[in-house]
Amino acid sequence: MRDLTARLPTSPGFWRSPLRGPRFTSVLGLVLLVGITVLFVTGLLSYAAYNPGLSPLNDKTPDKGLLGFYLFAWPTSPHWLYRLTQGVHVTLGITLVPVLLAKLWSVVPKLFTLPPVRSLAHGLERLSLLLLVGGALFEFATGVLNVQLDYVFPGSFYPLHFYGAWVFFAAFLTHAALKTPAAVRNVRHMRQQRERPAAEEELVSPRPDPATVSRRGALWFVGGGSLLLFGTTAGQSLGGPLRRTALLAPHGGADPGSGPNGFQINKTAAYAGIDARETDDGVWRLVVVGRTGTVRLSRHDLLQLPLHSAALPIACVEGWSTSDQWWRGVRLRDLARLVGHDGDPPDLLVESVQRHGAFRRAALRANQVADPDSLLALEVNGEDLSPDHGYPARVIVPAAPGVLNTKWVARMTFGDLR
Repeated sequence: MRDLTARLPTSPGFWRSPLRGPRFTSVLGLVLLVGITVLFVTGLLSYAAYNPGLSPLNDKTPDKGLLGFYLFAWPTSPHWLYRLTQGVHVTLGITLVPVLLAKLWSVVPKLFTLPPVRSLAHGLERLSLLLLVGGALFEFATGVLNVQLDYVFPGSFYPLHFYGAWVFFAAFLTHAALKTPAAVRNVRHMRQQRERPAAEEELVSPRPDPATVSRRGALWFVGGGSLLLFGTTAGQSLGGPLRRTALLAPHGGADPGSGPNGFQINKTAAYAGIDARETDDGVWRLVVVGRTGTVRLSRHDLLQLPLHSAALPIACVEGWSTSDQWWRGVRLRDLARLVGHDGDPPDLLVESVQRHGAFRRAALRANQVADPDSLLALEVNGEDLSPDHGYPARVIVPAAPGVLNTKWVARMTFGDLR
């Protein structure tokens, strides 16, 4: 019976790796403490960038309640803001995967310790650990799948990831408050050659196998894995020649085409169900609705209005972005004046002719409409928009998530959207 007990995961002798120990897991924990905090903050900023308080169309988590306490009107300056915050969020999340897996491996014996609860404090620690491990696996798994497969959870990714993040981060803060002081002490004593006695630290095996690699070597291995993921992912956010280095990113490698319209896209005209007959110059009309009524404009009419140019990127929730492209079109605030909004322009509802995919309709805040670089774009890089980039007209707004830069625009309604 004693031999059988020793073979169970609840026995300290079951876990034989000599790498496990307080200092090894403390280094990984401190890296995650910083990294996950940055992930959480940039994730909240990404949610705010969608302006969910503006309109139900933009809000994919309508039951958020007090969790939306921090929401604010997303700014348009600097124009690369969303490109930066979401690029950091996605790239850092992928880079931390080896660290997270190594951390979970290092503490797995604690999940099987008996008795399950020794005191109230110990019970709280075990509960936080359970929520922490489950939340980490859930958040990282859903995030990576969404990045790699583009909305693998259609209609549900936003609430799943949003609510999961709050549960995970609450457990993370609780666990960090309990463990950070000890982790700091362990790291400070890393120069000592000997571990604590096994009786003092349940992570240390009482009967370790012979070492095949040092703990320092194991940390270098984990760090090397993170650097490899960073080097094969970050290029999709940086753009330019570095995009070719993003071998593990769905929007890495070479651009999908050449010429002025040869940069990255999220969904094609075919995927969105665009009928070329609807966007033909002789048929398509832009409907603009505002205070003084309705105006219908052909593409030729739009080209007769004052045109302006702006260098802006496209940045998407999956973490990829383009470098700045030169867009040319009519300012949104000038279109607002056509329908009676002569002063500060109001909020704007934009509707597309697309049939498939999310955000067929999207709302923009007044500050986004008022920005001089916010355009109804007709051209890009000196050439007419291609069908995949939104011909005959698309919205482009500084610092906005890509899905709010509506393509194949059919109708624009200025006014209070609440």
